[in-house]
Amino acid sequence: MILLFDIGNTNTHAGLANDRRVVKQANLPTVSWFNGAAVKLVRKFVGRARLDGVALCSVVPRATPFVHQTARALWKLNVFELTPKTLRGVGIDYPEPDTIGPDRLANAVAARHRFGAPVVVLDFGTAVTLDVVNRAGNYAGGIIAPGLAAMTDYLHEKTALLPRIKIREIKTSIGKSTGEAMLVGAVHGYRGLVRELIGELKRELKTKRLPVVATGGYAKLMASKLPEISAVEPNLTLEGLRLVWLAG
Repeated sequence: MILLFDIGNTNTHAGLANDRRVVKQANLPTVSWFNGAAVKLVRKFVGRARLDGVALCSVVPRATPFVHQTARALWKLNVFELTPKTLRGVGIDYPEPDTIGPDRLANAVAARHRFGAPVVVLDFGTAVTLDVVNRAGNYAGGIIAPGLAAMTDYLHEKTALLPRIKIREIKTSIGKSTGEAMLVGAVHGYRGLVRELIGELKRELKTKRLPVVATGGYAKLMASKLPEISAVEPNLTLEGLRLVWLAG
């Protein structure tokens, strides 16, 4: 079994995988690496599984050493860290590779493995990001836009009368309350944004066929009425990390 860590600013996504797929997943607070709580959480997550390796990708560099320490202390294993220099499965066609988030590289590997190239990863996180693997199979760059929750939270925080809302599906296009009006703007509006951006990518890549793999917290919701999205993969980053580790 392979123990996988996708370390984000708020949560660390942990996974256990075999040579075919991710079989178990859980989230732990990234802050737990700093207060010592992660060791107990990780030990409980792994349970009696026999580990052959540990791999990570991280956008929180100061958390990374704690993962190395934990793997050595609990299982006497070294940790494989995904970076532009250790990447396998896609090339990089980007001026400053070290500025690419390792999670985005992992996503690109998993998307290319499943759909070939070109392919786009659409990640509904704090920001909405689109990452492009071009026809040559190289990570070529992407697009970053504000996330759904970021937009609605900003409206709530910067205005006196707009409430904080929970993102959900809304059938109408005419809001009959302030909250409904905000939902229309967020949900329908972001579908329009995504549709237009995918169209622009198709034109720039000069292709009619462009698979789009969605991941992130709102991927399932947004994909339900976006036929441009080919698949929703909640564990895309962990899957990419698994593939890179296996290719080593």
